[in-house]
Parts: sequence; structure tokens; C-alpha cells
Amino acid sequence: MPIVGFNFDKILVEKTNPISGGVQVKNNMSIKNVEEQELFLGKKKENVLKFSFEFSSTYEPKIGLVSINGHILFMEDPSEIKKIMDSWKKKKSVPQTLMSHLLNTVLMRCNVKTLILSSDVNLPPHIRLPTISPKAKASEYIG
Repeated sequence: MPIVGFNFDKILVEKTNPISGGVQVKNNMSIKNVEEQELFLGKKKENVLKFSFEFSSTYEPKIGLVSINGHILFMEDPSEIKKIMDSWKKKKSVPQTLMSHLLNTVLMRCNVKTLILSSDVNLPPHIRLPTISPKAKASEYIG
């Protein structure tokens, strides 16, 4: 079943010190909580799962931070919702295929947002971006 909602709840970006020397960026992402929530679709009320997440990029040594908290609303059959909630309550885990789907969605949305936010406060990109290099001139050596 589909993701029916994605929202940012809290966004923090700060540059604490000027950049001098090498910068290391540590990225982290996790699902913090899962809960059932009612969602009105027209006049019909549906139960969905609300996955709360946290995404962060830390710039070391103590240069800056981008932190994003949010949630994903995921619709599923009531029996599957029960299975997922039981698994979360017992082991703090969800099925691997669902987790991959959720984390890929978080990565896609948060990476774009973090690129923009880090640029706004003059921090380097948190991921390696593609670059273009000029073509090397062909050698005219005929050996």
C-alpha cells in the first residue's frame, strides 16, 4: 500500500564555527516511533501508520548541524497494520521491505532539503555531488 503523507515537523540548521581545514560529515537516519492514526479520506475514516523519523548531518569538527524530524503516513490493510504494530511493540522493528521503502523516501526528501539548507548557511554539501572535468587533450604521439 502507498505512502499517503510526508511532513517535516522540525528543521534545524546551524553553522557554529567557520570552516578551516578538513570537514567530515556524518549522516544519520532512524525511525523513532510508530503509531496508529486516524485519517479522514473524504467522509470515510481510515487507520494509517504514522512513522516518526529523524535525519541529521553533523559537520565535524564542531562546524555545523542539519537536523530534520518528520513523519510518514502509510496506508495498509487493517490486518497488516496490526502485524506491523505488534512487531514494533515487541522488537522495535518493521518488515525489511517496508523499512527499505520508508528509509528510501526519507533519504530522497531529506537529502534534497539538507542540500538547500546547508547551502543557505554556507556549509559544504553533505553528500558528494557529481562534477564535470574538462576533457584531456588527446596526445599526438605516434610512437
